[in-house]
Amino acid sequence: MLIRTLSALECTKLLTANRVGRLACAKDGQPYVVPLYYAYADNHLYAFSLPGKKIDWMRANPLVSLQVDEHGQGRGWRSVIVDGRYEELPDRIDHKVQRDHAWSVLSKHTDWWEPGALKPATPPVSDSTPHVFYRILIEQVSGREASE
Repeated sequence: MLIRTLSALECTKLLTANRVGRLACAKDGQPYVVPLYYAYADNHLYAFSLPGKKIDWMRANPLVSLQVDEHGQGRGWRSVIVDGRYEELPDRIDHKVQRDHAWSVLSKHTDWWEPGALKPATPPVSDSTPHVFYRILIEQVSGREASE
């Protein structure tokens, strides 16, 4: 097995080509990992969610990580890790441009709204307004590839 480091451009291409990653956030020293549907544009990962644990935790601690991977031939794989910062895009006039941009980036993908709009029957953890648009500012990105 040969392992090599991906260039920044290769990391960006992998983020652009994929739609699902694993988001890691932490609160009070406890990590939390959840699948995340996203769209990549202009050094940000854009996403949409109803209020809940993930949003509450990112509001409390905006430092997050996201991992995205692809399986290659045989035992091969590629993986990218993003370290970033959660930025909420509230439905207010001072965030209209960023929120409209998030909508534009996300809506390029079929059924972009569905994963973030569906929740189990239990009430959300947060009591704030639904339909949270947010982005993750990519502060650092790294990646590796394994091939046989």
